[in-house]
Amino acid sequence: MVTGIIIAAVLVGGVGLFIGVFLGVAGKKFAVEVDEKEIAVREALPGNNCGGCGYPGCDGLAAAIAKGEAPINACPVGGAAAAAEIGKIMGQEAGEAVRLTAFVKCAGDCEKSSQCYEYTGVHDCKMAAQMQNGGSKTCAYGCLGYGSCVKACPFDAIHIVAGIAVVDKEKCKACGKCIAQCPKKLIELIPYEQKQAVACNSKEKGKAVMNACEAGCIGCRKCVKECPKEAITVTDNLAHIDPEKCISCGKCKEICPRKIIV
Repeated sequence: MVTGIIIAAVLVGGVGLFIGVFLGVAGKKFAVEVDEKEIAVREALPGNNCGGCGYPGCDGLAAAIAKGEAPINACPVGGAAAAAEIGKIMGQEAGEAVRLTAFVKCAGDCEKSSQCYEYTGVHDCKMAAQMQNGGSKTCAYGCLGYGSCVKACPFDAIHIVAGIAVVDKEKCKACGKCIAQCPKKLIELIPYEQKQAVACNSKEKGKAVMNACEAGCIGCRKCVKECPKEAITVTDNLAHIDPEKCISCGKCKEICPRKIIV
């Protein structure tokens, strides 16, 4: 009886020892080499996994940076601080990082815009945009206000206020998820420090814009004439401000008859 127990213990111990040695050898033979720089870069990233960099999460971006396939300042959430830290790891100069924020090109809230019919479907911008006229607003370019961008934002930086999306620039990390969700292409990234921007996206002519919205750009070009730096152009009846040329003097905002330069 005792002999049987001893034999069983020896067999179990021998099998365990064999498996341990086998796993140890296999682990060394099939070990995946880990790039220490990649690990360090990953630790320097914020870990939001928002995808704003264009890669599948922070792990994907860390791997790309370590391989030299992505710039060290590719993370919009980490910003200048993360870029500087990653620059030390990669032995590169981070350079100047311009902070960006999302901006909604529409000021046509419930009071200023008109409706051509009542929409009673699913409260989703992409669904509503499939309806007649691209939605219930008379302006086919305006914000639908059903919050697809709100649901997409991982930072609680965008909300629906009086029927239109409004960005909290202090919370915005410029990840771009709201941009991808907007069926009207109303959201763009602008420099955080930019003082003036045109809150309209309509390409209609002046009369049609005035019939649809009290705040739409009518392409009058008064802002173009007033700008001392030629930073404003009008294309397809819509004014646009070049942030590279704009000096934030505010003259365009003062002269705009529609008050849509905000």
